[in-house]
Amino acid sequence: MFVMEKSFGAGSLLAAGLIIGLAVSTQAGSASPDDSGVVKVRSHYAMNETIDRLKHDIAAKGITFFNQIDQSQLAAAAGITTQPSTLLIFGNPALGTQFIVANPSAGLDWPVRLLVTQDSSGQVWAEYTDFHWIARRHHIRTGDAAFTKASEVIASITASVEK
Repeated sequence: MFVMEKSFGAGSLLAAGLIIGLAVSTQAGSASPDDSGVVKVRSHYAMNETIDRLKHDIAAKGITFFNQIDQSQLAAAAGITTQPSTLLIFGNPALGTQFIVANPSAGLDWPVRLLVTQDSSGQVWAEYTDFHWIARRHHIRTGDAAFTKASEVIASITASVEK
């Protein structure tokens, strides 16, 4: 693992997988996924509070929470220093498996991954991959309603740290 200066690159590389999402508001305007499909939402809270708020919102929506991986802690155990980075893994099997049925390789992007990072200036970000980008990646041409629903859910989850 290593830390890159580009804010979208470091979190993406540390994620060891893609994260899910839709374009949502970040700073003054609306963001779109970058070329890799990654969308970043600026949190107005510290790292731990951001993670707590996201997990609380996930639970409040009745979504299954699978795991939390502190990537910076894993790096430290390997003698590597990195910026704070925690991967949250969660999902709704009834929704997510629709994409896997459409194309089994979509399992690379499911369950949902939401990466919380802190950059060198101390700014905390929630990062994920745009659902429509995932559909294109896996050549899924059906299930647009499911992608839209999933996009609405991740947008509402990340909105919990924008306020």
